[in-house]
Amino acid sequence: MKRMSDDVAILVSINDAAKMTSLSRTMINKYRDAGRFPKPIAMGARRVAFLRTEVVAWINERISNGRLEK
Repeated sequence: MKRMSDDVAILVSINDAAKMTSLSRTMINKYRDAGRFPKPIAMGARRVAFLRTEVVAWINERISNGRLEK
């Protein structure tokens, strides 16, 4: 059986993205400006959100790249 959330794109605020990544909003914005963070989705004149799946993928990539080989 398919869950409803399987078909629904979940958006997270910049505050939620900061909590998920352990980064400050300022650092997220610096990464965004440098093209090193998922692209935001405009929600209004001064509000953006991010696709949760893209933020999670970004986190997983950081984890993979940050692991040291023995």
